[in-house]
Amino acid sequence: MLQISNNVTLADWEIDIEQVRAQGPGGQNVNKVASAVHLRFDIHRSTLPPFYKERLLALSDQRITRDGVIIIKAQKNRTLELNKADALSRLKALIKSAAAVQKKRRPTRPSRNAKRKRLDNKTRKGKTKALRGKVNLSQ
Repeated sequence: MLQISNNVTLADWEIDIEQVRAQGPGGQNVNKVASAVHLRFDIHRSTLPPFYKERLLALSDQRITRDGVIIIKAQKNRTLELNKADALSRLKALIKSAAAVQKKRRPTRPSRNAKRKRLDNKTRKGKTKALRGKVNLSQ
């Protein structure tokens, strides 16, 4: 069972974990040991509340297919157990990030003092740059 929050948990039957061979160099063991993990989680079939399902399906994440299946591949570690734990923690983080409500942005304006400081800086820079011109020695 995967605990997402106080009220939301995922049962083991909802998460499909498959062992695969890891890619890349690995020495003599690379062709013998299947230590990487493919985790599949079907959003539509899951027991997640509708709020979570809608938010997950609305995400534009490359790990979510058009059919609403989350696919996570974990192969960072050398052991199967660590890769399983990594995949499950990444799934949990993805679901939590979808549930997090973004704080609405309140448009603000710069203060009068900030405007004055900015204009003062601009005039100071302009004076400095004006002094960088060619020197006229014929006087």
